[in-house]
Amino acid sequence: MQRIVLTLILMAAILPAASWKQLFNGKDTSGWQMTGPGSFEVEDGFLVTKGGMGLLYYKEKPLANTTLRVVFKTASERANSGVYIRMPKAPTDPWYGVHNGYEVQIDSAGDDWHKTGAIYSLSKVGGEWKQNPNGEWNTMDIQLKGKKTIVFLNGKKVNEFVEGQAVPERKMWYEPVRGPRPDSGYFGIQNHDGQSKVIFKEISVKN
Repeated sequence: MQRIVLTLILMAAILPAASWKQLFNGKDTSGWQMTGPGSFEVEDGFLVTKGGMGLLYYKEKPLANTTLRVVFKTASERANSGVYIRMPKAPTDPWYGVHNGYEVQIDSAGDDWHKTGAIYSLSKVGGEWKQNPNGEWNTMDIQLKGKKTIVFLNGKKVNEFVEGQAVPERKMWYEPVRGPRPDSGYFGIQNHDGQSKVIFKEISVKN
């Protein structure tokens, strides 16, 4: 028994640890596609929102059973953006992600259903929620585990959502259409409006 345990420990030490794969190269938007008005511009190695409402999505392949990391900062308290996940197809308009995927919100001033880490209007944040002040970097990790989505903000778990759980009734036209989303899907980031400036310095995945 001791030999088996020792062998497993040695194997774990030899096997390489999973590493982060960078999906934004810091130079341009190679591998990405924009839909809708506005744009994302590369400034000093960062992705910066311009105008809106638009959606910049990663076009290379859908993602499943992975952790998606975005490192971002906001320029004002009301700066609004989001990370779209579980989109079944490559989006053709900026609202596709809202109604066909899930939006993990970026907005420090929203309520618990609509602020950073919430799955917009479907699953509210909780736990030790803390977004850093404007101008300071935040790290949001989104774990996709089959039908489960788990969100961490600055190292603290703030949300866990399982496909099929009860959600609030849809009240406004701009809230997501209720219904199932796929385990595997495309993802992207949102430029919400001309007054919202959000800066991204890292977008990466780790299986």
